[in-house]
Amino acid sequence: MEINNILQKQRQLFLSGKTLEYKFRKQQLNLLLEAIDQHTPALLEAFKKDLNKCEFDAVTTEISLVTKEIKYLRKKLRSLMRPKNAMTSLLNVPARGKILYEPYGQVLIMAPWNYPFQLALCPLAGVIAGGNTAVVKPSAYTPNVSQVIADILSVFDPAYIATIQGGREQNQALLDQKFDFIFFTGSKGVGEIVEQKASKHLCPVVLELGGKSPCIVDETANLKTAVRRIVWGKFLNAGQTCIAPDYIFVQSNVYEQFIKLAV
Repeated sequence: MEINNILQKQRQLFLSGKTLEYKFRKQQLNLLLEAIDQHTPALLEAFKKDLNKCEFDAVTTEISLVTKEIKYLRKKLRSLMRPKNAMTSLLNVPARGKILYEPYGQVLIMAPWNYPFQLALCPLAGVIAGGNTAVVKPSAYTPNVSQVIADILSVFDPAYIATIQGGREQNQALLDQKFDFIFFTGSKGVGEIVEQKASKHLCPVVLELGGKSPCIVDETANLKTAVRRIVWGKFLNAGQTCIAPDYIFVQSNVYEQFIKLAV
């Protein structure tokens, strides 16, 4: 019932047109940024408890990416909202064409455990800038970070931005609801379930499921630079990054030198 009530109220707010206003969107981006700043100490502590992340890693791979995203959207918001002229065919002369950017409506954001803050709030920043409402579902595997996310988002009325915590049962309950857009980051197996559930409502989805990330090193490469970057990318966040290098093709005549530098 809680989820149903939240979605009903969000639908009413969206249909009122309030989220479409430029001033409203910008105010909400400012509010989100201020809430993150206020909760940064608690967020750093939560990262340490859940993932043993040091402050440097937490700031560079999570918090700063979110704050930069919000600042960029805030700066470009008016131009992003502005209609763009579009070409029309000779058959339609003297008609004029424009591209109008309109929100989807109610958005569900489901975040993973490996980047629990960044992959919950970066999409949320886009949702706010786009004039939508949102339900954010943080990962159950990072309970401390998820609680801080809930604390941050408590600055919003749940009829606009709501946080739903919990495990698989809550995921199932959310996916049984009708949303206008779903943003999911996680495994291929769960992604298939999300796609199946969304298809029942003809709901568009973004599925960020990772993939294979090969590196190719040939004889023209600066081997020291290549090794440093590959190793850094692989070990960042304990290797739990969807675009982390997972195998390398090395030209045979530089293979031994590459191995020595890597070891």
